Amino acid sequence: MTIMTIKCKICGRTPDEISEYINAAKEENTTPAKYVKMYEGTFNPRTGKFYCTECYIKIGMPLGTA
Repeated sequence: MTIMTIKCKICGRTPDEISEYINAAKEENTTPAKYVKMYEGTFNPRTGKFYCTECYIKIGMPLGTA
């Protein structure tokens, strides 16, 4: 079984490298990766990709998942 790495589709950073997700995960008493899976609207569970806020804004805030 292959373990999928969750990362931003644009910059390649993982949730545990992005302070926004680190801080939000602490508030929810979870890990940054689990936080992204549960709450990040751009997260695509099929690919493990999402758009971090910085990249999402840079690419024009498209609708849908990464």
